[in-house]
Amino acid sequence: MADGGFCSIAYLLLHGTMPQGHELADFVATVSRGYNVHTQVVDVIRALPRNAPPMAILIASFAALAAHYHGANSLDPLRSAIVAISQVPGIVANIYRHTSNMPPIEADPSLGYVQNFVHMMFGDLHETRKNIICRALEAIFIMHADHEQNASTATVRATGSAGANLFACLSSGAATLWGPAHGGANEAVVKMLEEIGSPARVGEFIEKVKGKESGVRLMGFGHRVYKNYDPRALIIRDICKETLNGLGADDPLLDVAIALEKAALEDEYFVKRSLYPNVDFYSGIVLRAVGVPVNMFTAFFALARTTGWSAQWYEMVDKQHEDNKICRPRQLYTGKMNAE
Repeated sequence: MADGGFCSIAYLLLHGTMPQGHELADFVATVSRGYNVHTQVVDVIRALPRNAPPMAILIASFAALAAHYHGANSLDPLRSAIVAISQVPGIVANIYRHTSNMPPIEADPSLGYVQNFVHMMFGDLHETRKNIICRALEAIFIMHADHEQNASTATVRATGSAGANLFACLSSGAATLWGPAHGGANEAVVKMLEEIGSPARVGEFIEKVKGKESGVRLMGFGHRVYKNYDPRALIIRDICKETLNGLGADDPLLDVAIALEKAALEDEYFVKRSLYPNVDFYSGIVLRAVGVPVNMFTAFFALARTTGWSAQWYEMVDKQHEDNKICRPRQLYTGKMNAE
């Protein structure tokens, strides 16, 4: 992990270089001053049903920020990005506690970025448990912070190209991430591992995947960019083992995952198709181990990716040129010609 933790990665994404000297301390101080969630956003969260999908609440929360930072209250681009990065941990923590029927916990600006988030999520924890959770989440957040032009990032940039403010762009990005094919992958992996049930049933499951008529899919394998092992998956696999060992947790899903990975990597069917584990394969097991409910998985993804979305938007608007135009994909007609 980066020596300066998640905030050093946020600084890198915004400025293009790692922070030097006092730059990291100054950046962390600026971010920490914005930990407390805006009252209007808290009101929006509380107004929504406790059984509402967390991502729907997050989309509404970003929209509330867009409504606040509008017109006379508009911020310069860099300040907008820093506000988004500062606010999103508290927003996600408030959503978790609201949907879990628990009162919110005030931010503690004296804590680091991830440490404050864990505090706002779970309250007082034993020091050892807290440190293990913080280390696991820091790793997950760093590896999910940005990843070129995926669907949600492309959506943020398309929305930004129309001149929308950052928070409106984040709302559109979160809506895209909510789609199960994008942000819901680690949730789907957990569901798949639960359905397999035990390492002894992995072989049977593998055969079902290979039999196309079954409609069974191997979740957490393959990537649009990586045609071999996703390097992030290697790191998260180790973090997963380390976290479960540190917490004294015995999650049978880890045994299933390890057996499934081994079987798939030894099967020519999957090797020929360049299907290797991706970042989502083990991350859901880590989140389960630290106490995150499955319905919050995508919101955690969004928390980390907000930094990447904000940096991508900032790069675009900070370096606007007169010839920059609104995003306008072309469409090719492939229907019938001269139809009667």
